[in-house]
Amino acid sequence: MDKKYYPTIGLEIHAELKTESKMFCSCKNDPDEREPNKNICPVCMAHPGSLPVVNKKAVEHVVRVGLAVDGNIADFTEFDRKNYFYPDIPKGYQISQYKYPIVSGGRLDGFDITRVHLEEDTANNKHDRGNFSLIDFNRAGVPLMELVTEPNTFESADDAAKTASSFAKELQLLLWYLGVSEANMEKGEMRVEANISVSPEKGKLGTKVEVKNLNSFKSAERAVKFELDRMIKLWEEGKQEEIVQETRGWDEAKQKTFSQRKKESSHDYRYFPDPDIPKFKLHELFDLEKMKKELPELPAQKRDRYRKDFGIKDEDIESYVNDPELGKWFEEVAEILKDKNKIKTASNYITSDFAGLKKADSGVKMPAAENFAELAEMASSGEISSRGAKDILAIIVKKDDSPKKIAEEKGLLQKNDPEELKKIAQKIIEANPKIADDYKGGKQNALQFLIGQVMKETKGSANPAAAKQLLESLLK
Repeated sequence: MDKKYYPTIGLEIHAELKTESKMFCSCKNDPDEREPNKNICPVCMAHPGSLPVVNKKAVEHVVRVGLAVDGNIADFTEFDRKNYFYPDIPKGYQISQYKYPIVSGGRLDGFDITRVHLEEDTANNKHDRGNFSLIDFNRAGVPLMELVTEPNTFESADDAAKTASSFAKELQLLLWYLGVSEANMEKGEMRVEANISVSPEKGKLGTKVEVKNLNSFKSAERAVKFELDRMIKLWEEGKQEEIVQETRGWDEAKQKTFSQRKKESSHDYRYFPDPDIPKFKLHELFDLEKMKKELPELPAQKRDRYRKDFGIKDEDIESYVNDPELGKWFEEVAEILKDKNKIKTASNYITSDFAGLKKADSGVKMPAAENFAELAEMASSGEISSRGAKDILAIIVKKDDSPKKIAEEKGLLQKNDPEELKKIAQKIIEANPKIADDYKGGKQNALQFLIGQVMKETKGSANPAAAKQLLESLLK
C-alpha cells in the first residue's frame, strides 16, 4: 500500500554495575561465578529481619553516567519498593526507584534520555532441567542501572531498528569508558528492551508493545524490525485492533517475536518508598563539579578530536574508539609522524593490514610506535613499495625491529636510480618486442604487463611510478 506509517521506539536498557559487593549487602558481585547460590546472604535471600544497606559506589557510578550524558543529577533521591511476585524475587518486591531517580534528562547518540535510575537485579531462573526449574541467587541483589529514553519517531522500520542497535552500542561504549560496567551482553550484564508503536499520523503514538531481554545488538535490530513490520502489516490489513499493549519476547531460533503477557502499568506495581532505606541528598554526598572534571575523554569527544587532529576516515576512527588500546598506539605513531598525509597512510595500514594479520593470528603484537612510524614514513616517501610495506609489517608484528634494516636485508628498498632503471626497462622492452608494438599500437594494457616485468626483474624493489614513466618515454 502507498500509505505511510511512522514507527516510534523508546528504549529501556539495564546494565549490571561493576562493584566489589552487591547493591544492598556485602555479598561478592561476581558475574563469573559458576557455583550456584555461593554469593548469597540473609539480605539478598530476604530472610526476616535482614536490612538493606546502600552501596555508595553503585550510586556514584550512576551519577557519573548522568554527568557523562549531560543529565540533571537529583539533589533528593530515594529507593522504592516495586511490588510483584516472581520466583526470582524472594522478597515479593524489587528495590528500585520511581518518582525520584538519580538522573533525569540528558542525551546520547540521537536519543533524549528520560531517566537513569538504580535498582537490584533479580535471581537467575534455570529452565533447562526438563519438567522443573531451578533458581540461582548469585545475581540477586547485584546493582543494576536502568536507562530509559524518550520515544523517537522514524521515517521507516529500517531506520528505527538500526538506530536502536546503534544507541545500545554507544551506551555500552560509554559504560566501558567510564569503567562502571563490563556490559557484556552474552553474559546478560546488559539487556535491551524496546517499547514500540506504529501510527499512520506523524507525532501520534500507536498502541505500545514492549519487546524484552534482547541480549545482542543483532537481536535488538532484528526484533525491532520484525515487530514494526508485524504492526505495519496489521495496519495495512485493517486489523490494528489486534495490536494490544503487551510484553513480547524474541525467539532467536525462529527470528520472530511472541506474546508473553499483558503489559502492566506503573500503578500495578504499587510503588511506595522503601521504609528501610534512608533518603539521600546527592549534592551533599558527592562533589559533582569535581566528578565532572574527572570524567575521561568519552567516545563522542574522541571521535571529534580524531577528525580534527588527524583527518582520518570515520571507519578508522570507529576502530580506535572501539579498541582504546589500538587507539592509544595509533596516537603514539601519529605523534611521531606529525604530517597528516603520513598519519593517514599509517592509519590505513593499521586498520587494514595490521587488523587482518591480527585476525588471522592471535599471536600478532603491536610493534613499537617508532618502528611502525618508520614503516609509514618509508611507504609514504616511496622508499618501499606497498607490497614491500606489507611484507615488512608481517615481520615486525612477530619480531619487532627497524623496518629500514629489514628492507635493506631483504632487498626491499625501491630502486629510484634513473640510469639503473632505464637499463632494466630497455632490457624488458627488447625481450618483449610484440608487447612493445602492441602498446605503440594503442593497447594500454600492454604497458601494465611491461611494468610488471620490471617489478619482477627488480624483485619488487623498483618504484612503479618511475618504471611507468621510463617505459612511456622509451616507447615513444
